Amino acid sequence: MSGSPCKLAKIDVSKKLDTSTSANKKAELDQVDASRPGSSNSSLASTPLSPTAIYSHSKKFPGLKQAPMDERFQEIAGAVLSQANGIGGRDDSAEHEIAAPYELPQCPIEETQFHEQQIQRQLNVKFQQQQSNETSERAYQAMETERLQVEDDEILFQRVSISGEDNSGVPLEDLKEASEALVKALMIREKYMAIGLQSFCKTASRFLQGFEERHSYDEFIAKDCIHADMKSIADHPIHPPSTAGDPFKLEFLDDCGCKFKIQDGVYKVYKNSDTFAREEPVNVPYPKLQDFLKEQNMLLAFISDGPLKSFCYRRLNYLSSKYQLHVLLNELRESAAQKEVPHRDFYNIRKVDTHIHASSCMNQKHLLRFIKKTVKLYAEDKAYMDPSGHELSLKEVDTHVHASSCMNQKHLLRFIKSTVKRNPTDIVTKNREGVELTLKQVFESLNLTPYELSVDMLDVHADRNTFHRFDKFNAKYNPIGESRLREIFIKTDNYIGGKYFAHVIKETCEDLEESKYQNAEYRLSIYGKSADEWDKLAIWATKHQVYSDNVRWLIQIPRLFDVYKAKKLLNNFQELLENIFRPLFEVTNDPKSHPQLHQFLQHVTGIDSVDDESKTENLVFDKESPLPEKWASKENPPYSYYLYYLYANLSVLNNFRRERGLHTLVLRPHCGEAGPVHHLVTGFMLSENISHGLLLRKAPVLQYLYYLAQIGIAMSPLSNNSLFLNYHRNPLPDFLARGLNLSLSTDDPLQFHYTKEPLMEEYSIAAQVWKMSSCDMCELAKNSVVMSGFSHKVKQHWLGPNYTKEGVAGNDISRTNVPDIRVAYRHETLVEELKTICTAAKAQLNETANGNGVQQTQ
Repeated sequence: MSGSPCKLAKIDVSKKLDTSTSANKKAELDQVDASRPGSSNSSLASTPLSPTAIYSHSKKFPGLKQAPMDERFQEIAGAVLSQANGIGGRDDSAEHEIAAPYELPQCPIEETQFHEQQIQRQLNVKFQQQQSNETSERAYQAMETERLQVEDDEILFQRVSISGEDNSGVPLEDLKEASEALVKALMIREKYMAIGLQSFCKTASRFLQGFEERHSYDEFIAKDCIHADMKSIADHPIHPPSTAGDPFKLEFLDDCGCKFKIQDGVYKVYKNSDTFAREEPVNVPYPKLQDFLKEQNMLLAFISDGPLKSFCYRRLNYLSSKYQLHVLLNELRESAAQKEVPHRDFYNIRKVDTHIHASSCMNQKHLLRFIKKTVKLYAEDKAYMDPSGHELSLKEVDTHVHASSCMNQKHLLRFIKSTVKRNPTDIVTKNREGVELTLKQVFESLNLTPYELSVDMLDVHADRNTFHRFDKFNAKYNPIGESRLREIFIKTDNYIGGKYFAHVIKETCEDLEESKYQNAEYRLSIYGKSADEWDKLAIWATKHQVYSDNVRWLIQIPRLFDVYKAKKLLNNFQELLENIFRPLFEVTNDPKSHPQLHQFLQHVTGIDSVDDESKTENLVFDKESPLPEKWASKENPPYSYYLYYLYANLSVLNNFRRERGLHTLVLRPHCGEAGPVHHLVTGFMLSENISHGLLLRKAPVLQYLYYLAQIGIAMSPLSNNSLFLNYHRNPLPDFLARGLNLSLSTDDPLQFHYTKEPLMEEYSIAAQVWKMSSCDMCELAKNSVVMSGFSHKVKQHWLGPNYTKEGVAGNDISRTNVPDIRVAYRHETLVEELKTICTAAKAQLNETANGNGVQQTQ
């Protein structure tokens, strides 16, 4: 094996480094660090521009040149996608299921790598000689690393150091080739994050600075997105000021006069009517379809490459082992550091439920209590209209609730009971004959009284029968198995305007406010069936004042085009995209055109994409796929097709909103819960954060890339336990040990949880089953705040004014309760991994450049 073998590990108590760096030098380094692209919260709004100043400059998306390997990558990617999607006669039975569908029996890329290795050996260019050629880039990295080490190394704990030329444990050629592929993948993600105005890991961005192939993204980062002037801790108490007055009140901008239209599935923006008539759109950067497919093919080829998989698997095992040593050596020190912090423990640190659906945010007891109360008080209110147009009161309704599960079942039960008790005469629906029915009449039609309702009768909790049965799980959203109760109590758009759903959401928000330190990001649905969905949702939120300082909203878009097409609600996929994005472009152009939507959007932080990922995808997204305007088939488009067009339109919208001085949105889809592993490739390229990510356990290359890029992953082990993966097989503890950026979330408390505090229930079960320490739980809680959509100013209160800085400098243990020892270990380990692959990748690129020069000379 080439390369020096690693010597035995040496364990030393760290010594303080020389901190005599001059104040000027440190200030200079701070300035350089603050100017790095990919800074946290790059989606903050810039200064509003006047209508005439919109798009006064032009930005271009970095294009791709035709490369010799493009056709080979396309061939490999096609084989991966076909095999993963079951095309070509693959046996789909459980007993013949392929454990790792991304594996190929033969990879053409390996032959190319073999020939390249032979050429490189003939050149006989030594690795040590290449290091001397790296001047300015290495100087910047050295200066930056020195500054960070000055801060990190002041933390005394036992570090594990590996001596030798490198700690990879693989031949030097394998290291360089694997590193080159990993760096290319990271640069692809950095590009998509910068152009979509989403955040990219600052540490990884710093290490990518020295590569010539890397494009500069400074033009895509607004100046005010860089938080260089940190304020003092005294200016940021741990509790941010609460919202006073109307939370939806804000200033309305004037109409900027821009025009827009959708073309080939992506919106184009025109400065005015003249440019619109001349077909001269503003050059807003977004990835062209051909470029996206080429880079996706490249990543698909990477994850199927045998040597690269072996390298990443070894690195992940190394990270796990290193963490175990760290815990053995420093667990007591971490615990002691936490005990020294006054008034701070796991219960009173900020934590965010980063993945929870609004229609199931209450527990089943809460819903039951609310239904009983509502029927008792508003029994005669007309609450429902059946398909024939007959209005029904709540007493007569048959039960249909479109729950988005933020409450648990007890909460829902209590809510229903109290509503029936207080509002028995509320008109809640119509029956088939068009007669209005009250709450009381609806329940009479069910032969039920509020007293007879119980949690067991609601039957909204997932059980063993829902495992791998997503259809049965969806049926659990209907209390008592009836859809009418769902429509009355857990719908925003129903006969009574979502009145009861607003009440139950506000009750769950009150529970969060009472706990003070728990927060949530509720998901509300926009289906894309009609263009007025956004306005209806915004009117519901503003009319009922559905707001809490502890809650932010994400909009989930179900991937159900095939259902809408079968019902003849849509003619093609482009109509769905128009219904989703046209109102957003209109309200950005002229907020007064959709006033309630403009008010509501200030509390919306991102877009989610949801559906059952385990459903078979019969079609592959490639250059032969029809454009959205031509997609009129009854087949549902593939996952990557949905995400690409969501991302492309979101990129154009974000650049438009930033020009207008409005906040931007991020893409945070469900990804990797089930189905083919290539969903995670699309998520890696396009998404700021993802939810679930279970399939990373089967894809070592992707898992290592998600670690290097520190992509946020909201995991829900209790939800997974009922649907796809038994609790003891969940990879969360392994991911946490290796240093992936994880948070715990509840997903659907109505279906999976029992207590009033489902997020604490999630933490407590994880701590007991996996024997997590207090430090582990506080680390997860801190991660949840960082990856959440709450504003930068709020995070400064919760985590400290300097939380965007790397390493220990960004940690305030008095707020996070995460010891500096743990933060220093995580940061030093990430820096070590990035340094290893970036150094080797530069050597490989230099060798390739020298080889090309020799061939041209010959």
